[in-house]
Amino acid sequence: MSRKYLSGTALMLSLAGTAHATSFVVTTDAVVGAVAASTDATSDISSSFKDDKIVQAARDDAASFVGSQGDIRGAKLESAFLHIRSQMPALQASDAQLAQAILAL
Repeated sequence: MSRKYLSGTALMLSLAGTAHATSFVVTTDAVVGAVAASTDATSDISSSFKDDKIVQAARDDAASFVGSQGDIRGAKLESAFLHIRSQMPALQASDAQLAQAILAL
């Protein structure tokens, strides 16, 4: 094998390793950002609605919602979603995040 061939192969392998490392960093940043957003939403809701009767009444419905992966939507949970969103209009949380936050109370 010639030196050029070995040098070229080494260069290509080093570039491929760099590309994989960059992809890993980007993917990790995206996952961490999503988890952080979900955690922030959960902590905002839990601290604000810990003693709220409407939200507390929806705990069983929230458990059913989470356990069924969103297939079971009880009336008390829907009422709690509306109540939370009316009290915190700037909150950008999905129904699943809200249900998990209600369970965390």
